[in-house]
Amino acid sequence: MKINLTGVPVHDQEKALKFYTEILGFEKKEDVPMGEHRWLTIVSPEGADGVEFLLEPMGFPPAAEYYKSLYEAGIPATSFGSDNVDKEYAKLKSLGVEFKGEPIEMDGAKFVVFDDTCGNWICLAEKLD
Repeated sequence: MKINLTGVPVHDQEKALKFYTEILGFEKKEDVPMGEHRWLTIVSPEGADGVEFLLEPMGFPPAAEYYKSLYEAGIPATSFGSDNVDKEYAKLKSLGVEFKGEPIEMDGAKFVVFDDTCGNWICLAEKLD
């Protein structure tokens, strides 16, 4: 068994696509019209083949409340991995990405949390040796 799809709901799919591709460096994989929304996935040029990240429209009211509560509490909706959090942090900060603070180390990992501009906090984590 393997993971082939995960994602987060976003308030604006087009804005999310621009942020995740132009700022974070992911690549658009699927963009299929589905009524007023789209089946919109991105992939990492550094990630495992076949794993897609869905930028899902925030359309289901109970899910919208859940993700709003996560955001207001400062809890990340998901986590991305990095080989060098400090380097990614500096690069993304220079591009205007809003972070909750600076990278911190805890229990064999370094991490930092940033705002995806579309209703989610995202954790960026690095495993330390």
